[in-house]
Amino acid sequence: MGLFDSTEEHPPSKVLRYIITGLVFVALIVAFVAYQLRFHTEEKTIRHFMDAVIAGRMDEAYRIWKPSETYSFKDFQEDWGPDGYYGPIKSFHLEHMEKTKPNASGVVATVELSPYQPFPEDSDAAKQSKTKEVKIWVEFKDQSLGFPP
Repeated sequence: MGLFDSTEEHPPSKVLRYIITGLVFVALIVAFVAYQLRFHTEEKTIRHFMDAVIAGRMDEAYRIWKPSETYSFKDFQEDWGPDGYYGPIKSFHLEHMEKTKPNASGVVATVELSPYQPFPEDSDAAKQSKTKEVKIWVEFKDQSLGFPP
């Protein structure tokens, strides 16, 4: 057999290439979904709390807050009640949630509060001027709420 005499070579099977591409695609989709849902439980807690405040169920909202002994119901009402610092609250918009440090024990949720129902559009400057922004700390282990440190 000479240098230029060789047997016919067959191209490698395309099946292996399709399997690897499919697995990489599935891994990317799983990673994307996991990233999007990383704070799902904390977001649900914030929404439940804000819905209770908007509905005027302050006892339930205080229970969801899970306050320390130093944060009384009166203090809570002064912050979240209809005549409180953030009140009256008729609608809210959860802006984003972020982990402040890699080893943090919770996340900070940025919530916009509005005295109007429904939440005003960005183009409505008059109503947007009444919107307040609050940052709420959500603890991972017990889903307790508080103001960020």
